[in-house]
Amino acid sequence: MSDTRAQAAGQALTIAERLLDPKSIVAAAPKRPGACLQSLAGTALLHARLSHTDPRFERAAHAHWTAAATLSPRPRTAAPGVFAAPGGMATSLILAEGYLTDPEPQRHAVQQAVRWLSHQATAKADTHHELLRRGPATPAWELYDAITGLAGIGRILLAALTNGHDHAEPGLKAALTTLTTIINTPGGRTRPGWWLPADGHPSTTGVPPSGVAETGMAHGIAGPLALLSIASSAGWEVDGQTAAIRAAAQWLLTWQTPGTTTWPPYITGHELDNGPPAPTPAAGRRDAWCYGAPGIGRALTLAGHALPDPHLAEAGDTAIASLASRPVHLWDTEGPTLCHGSSGVLQCAATRKPATADPAASSVASAFNPEHLFAVQHLGAGTASDDPGLLTGAAGIALALADHGNLPAPATATRWDAVLLLS
Repeated sequence: MSDTRAQAAGQALTIAERLLDPKSIVAAAPKRPGACLQSLAGTALLHARLSHTDPRFERAAHAHWTAAATLSPRPRTAAPGVFAAPGGMATSLILAEGYLTDPEPQRHAVQQAVRWLSHQATAKADTHHELLRRGPATPAWELYDAITGLAGIGRILLAALTNGHDHAEPGLKAALTTLTTIINTPGGRTRPGWWLPADGHPSTTGVPPSGVAETGMAHGIAGPLALLSIASSAGWEVDGQTAAIRAAAQWLLTWQTPGTTTWPPYITGHELDNGPPAPTPAAGRRDAWCYGAPGIGRALTLAGHALPDPHLAEAGDTAIASLASRPVHLWDTEGPTLCHGSSGVLQCAATRKPATADPAASSVASAFNPEHLFAVQHLGAGTASDDPGLLTGAAGIALALADHGNLPAPATATRWDAVLLLS
């Protein structure tokens, strides 16, 4: 094991040990439901990933799932998607199944989680179908994206099917059908099917009056593209899915910032009508998993494998590899976390692009400080905080470090980073 990987392994274990006590997770994020991936559901997934390293971690995973039901506030209504509660708990249970040394104690809970998640997918799809029956309908983030919508839900249902839970099939097919329909049904002469008007955007602050079509993995078309591609490669296809994969991939290539391997976080309605403006300095986390080249690049690579189309796969690989040509301090990222920091770049590159993975790993390692509560901190808007969560906190950083450090794990059919639509 190289020094870099040995260091990553050691840091992952230290962070995980800091996250062993469920009460410390709740104390650090008291307003978060335990059943979300930003709380106990996320730390449980980390501990499950480390089950083959030390029995303490498997015991901790069970303890965190149990504590999620008793030690933190429960939402009055189910929030959408696979990161919030209770979808985060379902995701944690389903993805952890392949890592546990003994998954039997959680078998019933996993089956319940799969049924619930499948129902969420079919309900979303049915609602959108009814809207389409009445006339043109503009889809919201909550319908299609990776965080709140069918791209994320569909990927976890595919993981469940791979693990033998056949009752995930209706939800997966509903997700694939709906996402395929969105991509193959333009919103107007120049508007793609996932375009949102300004007043339909979840955050109207700073959204151009002409509306936007998002590009990235978290909230843009890269998320649905990744799911459709992964599912196709796994043998799950609906009518029009191949055409949708090609159309979404080509759209991303068309709107790549000229002369670069990056993308803007969104394309405005004005740009869709009149063509792209002159290139501007990188902004909007263009080098992060959530909105940038690593996530979009991975989606294009997955599309290239699914079609198959070597040109697409190469374009995606090049987008990730190109980060190695710039020093880390010039990357348009923030902090060490998965969503918009160096851990996300590390996981996107992983074993596929070591020239990018190595500086990303070094950047994460440099953020490690034993004096912090969880040894690493979230950095957002220039402010550091002790965040235990998966997407913007210590659990996600430790997961990326554990993989980079080659800590023992079974050859599971679905890795934990499926929740990021990377595998």
